[in-house]
Amino acid sequence: MFAAYLTGAAQVNAHVSHCMGMRWQILAGVARVESNHAAGRTVGAVGDITPPILGPRLDGSGAGGNTTAIPDTDDGLWDGDTTYERAVGPFQFLPATFRSYGKDGNGDGTTSPHNADDAAASAAVYLCGNGRDLSDREQLRAALHTYNQSWAYVDDVLSGIDRYDALGNVPTLPPSGSASAVIQAALAQQGIPYSWGGGGPSGPSTGICCSPGGQDGRTVTGFDCSGLTQYAYAKAGIELPRTAAAQTGAGQRIPASAGVGALQPGDLVFYGYSPTADSTIHHVGIYLGEGKMINAPRPGKPVRIDPVTAMPDYAGGARPL
Repeated sequence: MFAAYLTGAAQVNAHVSHCMGMRWQILAGVARVESNHAAGRTVGAVGDITPPILGPRLDGSGAGGNTTAIPDTDDGLWDGDTTYERAVGPFQFLPATFRSYGKDGNGDGTTSPHNADDAAASAAVYLCGNGRDLSDREQLRAALHTYNQSWAYVDDVLSGIDRYDALGNVPTLPPSGSASAVIQAALAQQGIPYSWGGGGPSGPSTGICCSPGGQDGRTVTGFDCSGLTQYAYAKAGIELPRTAAAQTGAGQRIPASAGVGALQPGDLVFYGYSPTADSTIHHVGIYLGEGKMINAPRPGKPVRIDPVTAMPDYAGGARPL
């Protein structure tokens, strides 16, 4: 869920260009109250939540505090009820509201309130309205009140946001400064196609021919793994070599023997056929924390968040910052 909050906050300006002050703490504050961060559910590698989170049936019976019946609007698509509505997903959208504000947060071509990335991106867009400044306390309060028209609810969410804001820079959160710039730049590319040989400091581009699987990068505008890392680090003013193997020499090398626990958010993450031979490195990503990385994995798969364990041949990392 934390990865979804990061992604949703990073993507919001692509949808609401004048929104200011959106940050992961706001999304976490809302989801804490709405679903306790999807507690008791499984959040898959691409953000799908199982089993689905469903609120009370809004039939006017008083269950869950609802006394006004809300007839079905989605033919049971998201809430499984063809007669009345239920709030759905970790941010507890009504289906009609999600249909208006829903965004494809993980770039997989589908939009669902039961996907953490989609739901977080959609909540960010909803809270931003036509372009609020959520760093302003009163505008933030007004945004939360549109989400649920109860001032007690607003105070409850704000108490959570304040606690998350007070955490500061702890090891499991993206740090401020250059590492934060790297992470946010990479997260904003989520959903961009993989292109063999594509991408670089200036952004996505067509690539070259041909990948081991046969992809002709000349026909796809996007990133390969090292093109993505080049781009993200360029946003922090750091020039990386073009290939994953060459990037092992950027900054402090972190050996595989030190384990994933030695990584910090913003570090490069490497994979190689021999974990002690940098010349065999074939893949690189950017560490986010909590065992997650963002990477351009392979042809046919877009830039996305994966667990570090998604590939078997972990070869340590590097800290260019």
